[in-house]
Amino acid sequence: MPDSLNEPLHFTKNWQQQLAEAFNNIEDLCHYLQLPLEDLPTSISATKNFSLKVPVSFAASIQKGNPNDPLLRQVLPVKDELSIYPRFNDDPVGDLASAAQVGVLHKYHGRVLLINTGSCAINCRYCFRRNFPYSDSQLSKQYEDAGIQYLNEHTEISEVILSGGDPLLLNDERLKSLVQKLNAIKHLKRIRIHTRLPIVLPARITENLITTLTGSTQQVVIVVHCNHANEINARVKNALALLRNGGISLFNQSVLLKGVNDQLNTLCDLSETLFAQGVTPYYLHLLDKATGTGHFEVSEPIAIELIKQLQLTLPGYLVPKLVKEQAGALSKQTIL
Repeated sequence: MPDSLNEPLHFTKNWQQQLAEAFNNIEDLCHYLQLPLEDLPTSISATKNFSLKVPVSFAASIQKGNPNDPLLRQVLPVKDELSIYPRFNDDPVGDLASAAQVGVLHKYHGRVLLINTGSCAINCRYCFRRNFPYSDSQLSKQYEDAGIQYLNEHTEISEVILSGGDPLLLNDERLKSLVQKLNAIKHLKRIRIHTRLPIVLPARITENLITTLTGSTQQVVIVVHCNHANEINARVKNALALLRNGGISLFNQSVLLKGVNDQLNTLCDLSETLFAQGVTPYYLHLLDKATGTGHFEVSEPIAIELIKQLQLTLPGYLVPKLVKEQAGALSKQTIL
């Protein structure tokens, strides 16, 4: 990223161009944020295990000069990622065991998850799929027809979840083709899309994308991923408004992260800010125990206490369900 980055000019570019200009090394990101490298516990070794990728749109919401910014903590590779934590592993939620075939995960009754791509617009350091073997396990074009055939054969499936990586990184043509193929499956009722792009790369939410999604004969539900109210800037608000005005149901799921959102006022602000944009707080996840993420863990007793405080502070519809995912379980485990 050039030193002379002009933010207003950058944001006039299309989403593919903005994605191509994302920060991909620690030095450039820290220079942009006016943070001396020697004052931070950064680790180049950590980027060898899981690369750095931060769109300018997200970086622009990080407070410059603040090494403790909660958004920075989500994306900055640090030495703690190299520490070994008991019970943390490369497949913490049992994705590989639930693969019905390449790119198709069938964990829960009535729902199937499609791994549409291995790419994301941002590499969140706490990602539960940071060690996932995408090269062997995503629904690339060569496996897509087999995946559609699987859905056709299993008439008990009523909902398809597009995941990844981030499914909205598929270009409009590929996404439209996939939606059309899903629409031809009569027993499907809903297409659910799990995506972080409206939050971290809001330029992706275009009129053409809205047309593709609203043209579906099945109901479209979008679950965004936002962990802190500071992530919701003016560009994000506009993107969410486009989706909402298209009649798309919007929900949010967060991960409870140490040093990011493990305080009552932070979670309250997040729920209030989301709901003001038409997004319903849905899940607050305990951290999935993926290798390299142990420094983010908040204990279950602390999480329970936080939710109890939320229940005493907010209306019930603003309190997300506290959940955890357990490998082999037939549903997410609701804690409170």
